[in-house]
Amino acid sequence: MDLHYRVAIFGSARIEESSEEYRDVFSIAKGLAESGFDIVTGGGPGLMQAANAGTRSADSQSRSIGLNIKLPNEQQPNAYLDIKEEFPLFSNRLDTFMALSDAVVVAPGGIGTLLELFYAWQLVQVEHICETPIILFGEIWSNLLLWLETEVMPRHLFNAGDMHMIFHVREPWQVIGLIRKIYDDRLHEEHACRNFSRYRKTLLEGGALRER
Repeated sequence: MDLHYRVAIFGSARIEESSEEYRDVFSIAKGLAESGFDIVTGGGPGLMQAANAGTRSADSQSRSIGLNIKLPNEQQPNAYLDIKEEFPLFSNRLDTFMALSDAVVVAPGGIGTLLELFYAWQLVQVEHICETPIILFGEIWSNLLLWLETEVMPRHLFNAGDMHMIFHVREPWQVIGLIRKIYDDRLHEEHACRNFSRYRKTLLEGGALRER
């Protein structure tokens, strides 16, 4: 297993540890970490903490990575990070997310999570990155997808082919199984995008992560 295959998990900072969403994201991260994948989050509370805590709970060498953001009401890094970095700007943080991550899981969340979702999707659409699945987890995304497919796409504002890397699943085991399959299939296929390696190399050179 490639220990440097990384999965970004996006989700709300506002969801409590007692919630079903927290438990689900914890389970997803634990299952992915047990498969040998590193987990990358925003490093804060809520579902970010759930993912980092799930990674730490796995009996594996997978790393729990947090990319924290400086905010007026300061967001403290959670206690489950092996590697962490702090960013003053969302733009730099988003680029680092995408430079590091081979797959994206979008858990329930608000404006920040939507920003992360659409930024990742834009990069896939224009082939700045490629072979990066975007997995929407939970029923919360059903109406958004319905709106995109029934209101936006019929106006020819994007193409049906732009959704080829978007997956919608509702159970934690489905997320884990899908990413494992994508990883296994990827080992037998070449990257389709010629600029993928260059994009990643440029971003990593501009903002390397430091182990704590």
